[in-house]
Amino acid sequence: MGLTLLASTCLLIVTLSYSVRCWLSPFGDCRRCHGMGHKLTTDRKGKPKRGKDCRRCHATGKRIRIGRWLHNRATRTYRAGTR
Repeated sequence: MGLTLLASTCLLIVTLSYSVRCWLSPFGDCRRCHGMGHKLTTDRKGKPKRGKDCRRCHATGKRIRIGRWLHNRATRTYRAGTR
């Protein structure tokens, strides 16, 4: 009984904290380019240079968080259904 209450409380806290994080900061760093907007490559001498723009984030370095994406989708569906 007590273990179930503890587990559900922890799950509720994690869910609420992720919701607040999505509300305050809806964008996170791109996973492919690590927020740089491009990949770093090396030339023949071994010096780092800027590579091609990241195709996943379109060179912005940001991506929308999953929780915010779900919120936007639900809001859009609700608005379309109440018109």
